[in-house]
Amino acid sequence: MSDWPHAPVHRLEQPGAFMVTAATSRKERLFNSPERLNMLQDLLFDLAGQYQWKLQAWALMSNHYHFISLCRGGPETLRPFIRKLHSLSARELNRMDNAPGRKVWFQYWDSHLTFEKSYFARLNYVHQNPVHHKIVPVADQYEWCSAKWFELNAGHAFRKMIYGFKTDKVNVVDDF
Repeated sequence: MSDWPHAPVHRLEQPGAFMVTAATSRKERLFNSPERLNMLQDLLFDLAGQYQWKLQAWALMSNHYHFISLCRGGPETLRPFIRKLHSLSARELNRMDNAPGRKVWFQYWDSHLTFEKSYFARLNYVHQNPVHHKIVPVADQYEWCSAKWFELNAGHAFRKMIYGFKTDKVNVVDDF
C-alpha cells in the first residue's frame, strides 16, 4: 500500500515513544494568551491520561505545539487522542472568539522514536523549543513547556545528559 502523498504519514503499528507536532491553520497565532494556552495545556494533560499516553516533554506555542509521549496502551489511540484534542480546543477557542466553524488546526505530524539517541535529542529539542522561537531566553521560564517540570523532576546526571544532546540536526517540522 502506498502512502498518501499530500498528508503526513502516520505509522502506528508499534508501541513506544512518539513525537507529535501540530500547527494551527495558516500558522495563525490563535493561542495568543495565557488563558488560551492554559486551556490547551489542560486538555493535553487530561486527554493524555484518558488515552493512556505518558507525556515526557511538551511545548505549546501560539501557533503550534510539540510533545513527546510514551503509549501505555496501544499506539492506535494516538489518532483519536489528537482528533479529540484538536476538536475540543477548536470548539473552545471558537466559542471564545465567537467564530463558529473556523478552522483552527491544520494537521499534525508524528514520529515513532525507535533510537535512544534520537529520543534524547528530541527531548532536548522540545524542552528548548520556546528558546528556539525566541519567546524566552531560558526554557524553564516558559510556563507552557516541560522544561521547568524536567528541571524539578529529573536527576542532575540525566538532565546534564539530555541537555548535552545537539538539536541542530533534529528533523522536525518547525517553521512557525
